[in-house]
Amino acid sequence: LVLCSFWLCVPTLGAQNAERKLYSVAFYNLENLFDTIHDAGKNDYEFLPDGSYQWTAKKYESKLQNLSKVLGSLSRDLVPEGPAFIGVAEAENSRVLEDLVKQPAISNYEFVHYEGPDRRGIDCALLYDPKQFSVTHSKLVLSTPFEGDTVHLTRGFLIVDGQLAGERVCVIVNHWPSRGAKSPVRVHAARQVKALKDSLMRSDKKLIVMGDMNDDPMDESMEVLGARKYPKQVKKGEFYNPWWETLEDKGVGTLLYRGKWNLFDQIVISKPLLKAKKGLRYDHNEVFIRDYLIQQDGKYKGSPLRTHGGRTWLNGYSDHLPTIIYLKN
Repeated sequence: LVLCSFWLCVPTLGAQNAERKLYSVAFYNLENLFDTIHDAGKNDYEFLPDGSYQWTAKKYESKLQNLSKVLGSLSRDLVPEGPAFIGVAEAENSRVLEDLVKQPAISNYEFVHYEGPDRRGIDCALLYDPKQFSVTHSKLVLSTPFEGDTVHLTRGFLIVDGQLAGERVCVIVNHWPSRGAKSPVRVHAARQVKALKDSLMRSDKKLIVMGDMNDDPMDESMEVLGARKYPKQVKKGEFYNPWWETLEDKGVGTLLYRGKWNLFDQIVISKPLLKAKKGLRYDHNEVFIRDYLIQQDGKYKGSPLRTHGGRTWLNGYSDHLPTIIYLKN
């Protein structure tokens, strides 16, 4: 009788896991979220009503609705509240972000944004749900040019510190130089993020680095950052990169170029999030793929359904797919 009472008092491992709450964080390249107003000093002329894309208020409103449909669906099947925060790239300014979070599907989100130096005006930002993630500090760290190359600049590193599930979590949102620049330019960006990471992780901080890296997980820049393929490879001060296995072993990517999938949209986590004995800990990852996000016919069949194909308005979403990681507490 005593023995039976003992076993009845001890929850099973499954019950323990069931009690742990699931959280999510995500990243999405919004692909040219421009309004229809010229920003002084920025080369945004293509996205004006008389520009080459004939970017009208109707098209802009449709773009906002389309993006909010995606953002409002991320992880909701597993986490009804949606992501605690979502890093985004290619937002023109605070106006477009204000318009975006006014959309009913994502009206629970606020945002962190700083105007960056990009010549076209596209910036990174962080959307966050204040009920899940409270922001305590943020700043934009400007990048330095590689060997004087001021054309292919990184769009600044957005650092946001906050509280998630009662723990301090820091995120760095990135958009590294495009493939129009050679690999050393993105390696230079990686070295700058690594230096930021080294200064941020003097304590046992849980750090997330996310963004459109314009490189795949196995490329030199991500190696320099210290993002490893397998958990057992991750040393102190390094990152776990679950997207390496996603692309290389499973063939799943976030953008399609000349018939080949790439996975530029990565979210990597520091060792304290990977091996935490208590509190927030990495659970799994996902490329968010839905039929409506994929071009179903024509020249771009099988690719993410983007806003434009050439200069033709497709009324799509983005040329990238979103990525999500899940954390358990």
